[in-house]
Order: sequence, then C-alpha cells, then structure tokens
Amino acid sequence: MLACKRSLTSTMASAFRVLRSDRVVVCSQVQRHLSTQTDGEVRIAKILREKFPSASSLKVADISGGCGAMYEIHIESSEFKGKRTVQQHQLVNQALKDEIQGMHGLRIFTDVPKH
Repeated sequence: MLACKRSLTSTMASAFRVLRSDRVVVCSQVQRHLSTQTDGEVRIAKILREKFPSASSLKVADISGGCGAMYEIHIESSEFKGKRTVQQHQLVNQALKDEIQGMHGLRIFTDVPKH
C-alpha cells in the first residue's frame, strides 16, 4: 500500500510540474463532450437496438478516444434471462460480428432487468 501511495504521489507531483512549466504538452487522446456520440457509437447502438428490441437499457461508449478502435457496451435485456454471462456476451458478439472485425477490443456488460 505504501509503495502504491508513493508511486501515486510521485506521478501527481510529476503531473503538477508539467502543468506549471511553460512547455506545451500534446495529448493524443481526444476529449469530447459526453452528450455527443461518435458515428461508431450510433451505428453500434442501432444494431443492438435492432437485435435486442426488448432492451431496457443500452449504453455504447467509444473508449479509444474517438477513433473507433475500442468500445464499451452496457446492455440490459429480458432476452438474456436464463442465460449465463458467457452466453449473453456471445449474443452481443454475434450481433456485432461485422463491426468487431475492425475493432481492437470490446468490453461487454450485460444484465437482465430486475423488475
């Protein structure tokens, strides 16, 4: 725990020094407003809504900084009822099989509605 705390403190101190310096720091990650969606997020959400019409909750986020290489999906649907998590994820993977080919990674979180 102490080693972790020292490492974190060191990292924070380094970041503070960079912020206080007169140097320009270029970040490769693109930040965007949370209310906007990328074309990839919209496309993936549309596919999932068509495949899982009873989904009570669906969230798709491009976690690669907007380049479309990696997505995180949270989906809640009664269609997952009685299926193990791996089977639920297989259904999502199958629905996105064409989209997945161009991705670096995909995080999937599935659930069954509680009501």
